[in-house]
Amino acid sequence: MYKKQLTAQKFLCLAAIIVSAIVFLYALGIMTDLYDSLYDTMRNPNNVFQTDVAGSVVYYNMQEFNKVFLNYSIVMILLAVLLFITNTHVRRRYYIGNYISIALYLAFGIYISIFGHTYIEIFKAQFLQVDFAALKEHAELWGTLYTESTFWFDVHYFVFGLLILMGILLVCNAVWKYRLMKEEAALIEEGRRAQA
Repeated sequence: MYKKQLTAQKFLCLAAIIVSAIVFLYALGIMTDLYDSLYDTMRNPNNVFQTDVAGSVVYYNMQEFNKVFLNYSIVMILLAVLLFITNTHVRRRYYIGNYISIALYLAFGIYISIFGHTYIEIFKAQFLQVDFAALKEHAELWGTLYTESTFWFDVHYFVFGLLILMGILLVCNAVWKYRLMKEEAALIEEGRRAQA
């Protein structure tokens, strides 16, 4: 039984790195379409309200959020690396450091998901207020991207769902490990009694 659990924990720790990297890539990509379609609509960088397209200020409104979100995604990667630093991927017996690293991964994953979801929904609503007819004219005139797609806003459900699922699976693995350790300790104690 320990062999299956050790294989599972190694897989889950690798998956945690991958999921954290996905969050990082999402943080990098979320503003891509907004930059390509809205940045050039603002003719005066000193006054973002001087724009060819009403509502394009959402691009600037998202800047601070995106900076924080990117930093948080780097923290997620570091927390996934912490699983490896504490040997959570190979350790036969878990110690307090293993449980702490798993708890931190789950807690911060939930936090970043709530933080991200809250702001992304606000900015999605702002994006939907963009004057898309004016944006289309601007794109045709200047050869820039025209999009009404909310893909980059909507995909956060998948990304954050994956992140929370990963944290939950790590916790389930820790519970499984704890039970196996308890059973092993009971068997060892039985063996000692039998020898006495």
